[in-house]
Amino acid sequence: MSITKSDITAILETITAPGEGKSLIENNNVTNVNIFGDEVVVDVQISNPTLQAKKKTETEIEKAIVAQFSSVKVKVNLSVATKKEEPKANPNQIKGEKIPGIQNIIAVASGKGGVGKSTVTANMAVSLQKMGFKVGVLDADVYGPSMHIMFDVAKAKPISVKVDGRSKMKPIENYGIKLLSLGFFTNPNEAVIWRGPMASKALNQMIFDADWGELDFLLIDLPPGTGDIHLSIVQALPITGAVVVSTPQNIALADAKKGVAMFQQKNINVPVLGIVENMSYFTPAELPENKYYIFGQDGAKHLAEDLETAFLGEVPLVQSIREAGDFGHPVALQDGTPQELAFKEITKHMAGELVKRNTDLPPTEAVKITNMSGCSTK
Repeated sequence: MSITKSDITAILETITAPGEGKSLIENNNVTNVNIFGDEVVVDVQISNPTLQAKKKTETEIEKAIVAQFSSVKVKVNLSVATKKEEPKANPNQIKGEKIPGIQNIIAVASGKGGVGKSTVTANMAVSLQKMGFKVGVLDADVYGPSMHIMFDVAKAKPISVKVDGRSKMKPIENYGIKLLSLGFFTNPNEAVIWRGPMASKALNQMIFDADWGELDFLLIDLPPGTGDIHLSIVQALPITGAVVVSTPQNIALADAKKGVAMFQQKNINVPVLGIVENMSYFTPAELPENKYYIFGQDGAKHLAEDLETAFLGEVPLVQSIREAGDFGHPVALQDGTPQELAFKEITKHMAGELVKRNTDLPPTEAVKITNMSGCSTK
């Protein structure tokens, strides 16, 4: 019987350190789990500094692991230390305030997965860069990061640089675009099994512990749906505006409508710059004048009209767009192609809506989350 990290993590979720109130996993007490054959190595940090608390935690972990794997001879190597108080991410940066040097923060969202949100984000970033803007991309899809693949930097690792005496992550750069993704820090063959607080902590590090420098645009590629990560982002940052991506069929439009509604909630109040329709139609190479509306016609356009927001444009269902993303060379880099022109037009419309938003509306405030079902403006 083999032992996996997931097995050990599940066991640690049942154990609570003295005085913590939450499990070791939920409270971020576990700093390391490794499996070496029949040897399990676990490093834990707890807030209680007493020897009694450390010994109690150590004993409970060892008993639970040995009991779970009683059929095999397992050696448990534990290290329980006192948790050190973490310094603030940036003494000059208050969570919820605008990051110095970044002019506009654009969230790209979708109500459901598989509609091409990351593809739209990557190609909008390239289009903005080609227009002369300084652009960064934050891959906030912590459970399914893909930007490091789409920008052909899957094997890259951000390095640490000193900025004003502090260590910060230097984003990876390709095609003139700065990029940070959880994909740089995780094993591509392992699932990310994190609770909401752990994912939010990782995102905050990529936001506030990064040397983004001067940017005209920071695009944030959000995960599908309307969950913890979305709330964490609007709590951490004053989002300038949001772009929602959908495909034309009714089931996708219903979820996109929820995505728009999330940003338009009174206490979140992030301006929605518009809706992008992906996979709008299919045109065979041998019949360039024909359009086949496989998933329906003008669905996102009608949704934008119903919600009184802008329709930013449509992206055709073309094999080269998928291939370009898979090979780490976004199709917007291919000058003069219909696909490049489609993303260019969408990006221009987004920028136009952004100008209106910045002219007509006050700066967005970050949101203070009070509970999972409600929030209040900070």
